[in-house]
Amino acid sequence: MGLNTVTGEATTPSPPAARNGAARWAERLAHLPRETRDTLFHLLVIGWTIAPHTLHLPVWCGAMAAVLLAWRARLALTGGTLPGRWTVIALLLLATGGTFWSERTLLGKEAGITMLVVLMALKTLELRARRDALVVFFLGFFLVLTHFLYSQSLGTGLWMLVAVWGLLTALTLAHMPVGRPTLRRAGAVSARAAALGVPLMVLLFVLFPRIGPLWGLPQDAQGRTGLSGSLRLGGVASIAEDDSIAMRLRFFGAVPPPEAMYFRGPVLAAFDGREWTRGRSSFPSALLPPLNLAVIGEPLRYEMTLEPSRLPLLPLLEMTPDRADAAPAVAGFRAALRPDGQWQLERPLHERVRVQASAWLQHRHGPREDVIGLRDFVDLPPGANPRTLQWAVDLRRQPGLQDADASTLAQAVLRHIRSGGYTYTLEPGPYGVVNERDAIDEFWLDRRLGFCEHFASAFVVVMRALDVPARIVTGYQGTDPDVQDGWYVVRQRNAHAWAEIWQAGTGWMRVDPTAAVAPERVQRGRSLVAPPGVVAGAVNSLDPALADRLRKAWETVDNRWNQWVLNYSRGQQFDLLRELGVDAPSWQELAKLLVLVISGVALAGAGWAWWDRRRQDPWQRLQQRVLQRLQSLGVAVLQHHPPRERAARVRATLGHAGEGAALLLDDLDRQRYAQPGSPLPQRGWWRRFQAALREARA
Repeated sequence: MGLNTVTGEATTPSPPAARNGAARWAERLAHLPRETRDTLFHLLVIGWTIAPHTLHLPVWCGAMAAVLLAWRARLALTGGTLPGRWTVIALLLLATGGTFWSERTLLGKEAGITMLVVLMALKTLELRARRDALVVFFLGFFLVLTHFLYSQSLGTGLWMLVAVWGLLTALTLAHMPVGRPTLRRAGAVSARAAALGVPLMVLLFVLFPRIGPLWGLPQDAQGRTGLSGSLRLGGVASIAEDDSIAMRLRFFGAVPPPEAMYFRGPVLAAFDGREWTRGRSSFPSALLPPLNLAVIGEPLRYEMTLEPSRLPLLPLLEMTPDRADAAPAVAGFRAALRPDGQWQLERPLHERVRVQASAWLQHRHGPREDVIGLRDFVDLPPGANPRTLQWAVDLRRQPGLQDADASTLAQAVLRHIRSGGYTYTLEPGPYGVVNERDAIDEFWLDRRLGFCEHFASAFVVVMRALDVPARIVTGYQGTDPDVQDGWYVVRQRNAHAWAEIWQAGTGWMRVDPTAAVAPERVQRGRSLVAPPGVVAGAVNSLDPALADRLRKAWETVDNRWNQWVLNYSRGQQFDLLRELGVDAPSWQELAKLLVLVISGVALAGAGWAWWDRRRQDPWQRLQQRVLQRLQSLGVAVLQHHPPRERAARVRATLGHAGEGAALLLDDLDRQRYAQPGSPLPQRGWWRRFQAALREARA
C-alpha cells in the first residue's frame, strides 16, 4: 500500500506484469499531444498504403520510403525541427536519379509509381500546415488507385479498403481542429461517410459504360508461372510445384470423367536434342497436314474463367472446333484455331477472362492419308540419343512388329514402360549433365525416373525412331476432385505433357505415356504435390485438413469476387437494359440511363437536404425568426445573442411597452439553457410573442 501525496488516499501498486513494455507504450501513446498522435496515425496509414507496392517496385524505393517515414515519426515524437527546403530538394533529386537508374526512364507506369511513392514519403517532411496535410491525403487516394494497375484481386481490394478508411479518418481529424477527438470517433465518422457513398458507387459500377480497352486495367504477366512455348526435361515438373489456380470451369450438362479432361496448349514438334519447340516446316503451307477436324456425338458445353498467363493461347478442352455454335468468344481478343488444334490469341492474357465454348470429346483430326508434311514429325537431331535409337531398331525387329502400324507399335512401347521399372516422380533430378543431347538415353535406359515430360519426350523420340509421325502436346489434365461453388478448379500443378501419333486412316491419336506408369495421375486427375512450406507444414501437423479447408474457403470467396465483380461485362449491362425494356441496347443508351438515374438521385438528395435543413435544430430557426422581428422594431440584437440578452435589449429599447415580449424571451432562455435536452417551447409561444410585439409597437 502507498499514499497519494495529493489526495491523501491509499493506493495499491500495480503488479509487475501490468507494467510490461506494451502497457508502457500504450500509456505513452495515450498521453501524446494531439498533433503528435494525429501525425503518427497519418504516417501509419501512409505506410499501410505503400506496403503492397514494395513487392514490385525497386528495393531502394521501399527502403527510402520506410526511412523517410521513420524519420518523420521520430521528429513527431521528439518535437524536432523539420528539415529545410534544400534537404528535401536533395532527397528529391536522389529519388529522381534512382528512378532513372532502375527504370531507364522517368515516364511510364513503373517510373511514375516509383516517383509517386517517394513523393508521398517526402511530402510528410513538409507537414507544417493543414494545406500540406490535405496534399498528402489526396496523394494517398491517388496512390490507392495505382495498386489496381497491378492487381484487381479480392485481397488487394480489402487491403485498399482499409487504406481508404484510414485516409478518410485522417482527413476527418484534420477537419476537427478543436479539442481532442478520439481516433474511434473520427473512424466512425469516416465509416459513415463512406457508407453513404456505397449506393452511388454500386450505381456507377453497374451502369458506367465499359468502353473498349479503357475500362480494363492490364496486369503484367512477367514472372508468372504457367505453360511455356517450349519444353525441356524438368520444365513441367517446375510448373507442377505451383499450387496457384490456372483456370476454373463449369459444365452445362454432364460432367466428363477426369481422364477425358485434356486442356490443349502448345503443340511441340521440333527437337534439337535438348529442347522441344513449335518449329517451322521446310515444306510449303499447301503440303502441311491440315487440321481436318471431324466431331462425333453430342457437344459438351462449358464455361471457363482463365487466369492471366504469359502465352497467347486458350487452353481449351480437346477438341473445341471453329464453329459458330462452339468457338470461344473472348471480349477484346481475336481467337483462331491453328492446324495443330491449338487456339491462338494475338497477345497474351494479361487479364482474367471468361470463355464459353463447346467441345466434342470424341473426334478425329489430322490428315487421314499420308502427306509429305508429316515428314516434319519424324525428324530427329543427328547424333543425339544413339542408344535409344538403337533400342527402337531392336524393338522393330521383334516378331510381329516389323510391319506393325502406329497403334500396335505404340502399345509395345507402353508395355515396356509398364514393365521396365520406371518411376513417376516430381524430383527425378537433372538429366543430361554430361551431355545434354543424350538426356533421353539417360532416362530411357539408365535411371528411369521422370515426370510426365520425361515419358512424353522419350515416347515421341522412340516413335519417330520407328518412323511413326509423333509430337508432344502440353497443357493441363484433370481438375481438383472437389467442386468449389459449382466450379471445377484446374491448378498449375495440373500441367501435363502427352503425345500424339499419326496413323493412316485415323489421323492424330492421343497417347499418354504417363498413364502407363502412373494411371492414377490420368484416371483420377491426381497430380504430384510438392512438399509444403514451413507454415503449411506446421498447420498440417496440427490438422491435416485445416489448411485445405481454409484455402478452399478463400478460393470460393475469390471466385465469387471474380465472377460477380471483375467479370461484370458490357454484355451483362446490355442484358440489364433489355430487362428494362430497351430493344437495341448500346453504350449510348446505357449512358443516357446513367445520366437519368444520377440526375434523379441528385434531385432526391437536394430535396432531402432542403427537408433536413428545415427539420434539424428548430431552436436555431426560432432564434432567427426572433432576430428578424426584433431588428424590424429597432432593437439592436445580433445573431450570437442568447434569449436573455435579447430580453434585456428589448427592455432597454421599448421600455414598459416591451415587457411582455421580454418576459417571453426570459421564459425561452430558461427552457433552452436551464436543463440539458429541454423540449421545444410550448405550442403557441411564437403566436404570443408576435402579439406582445404588436402591443409594444402600438
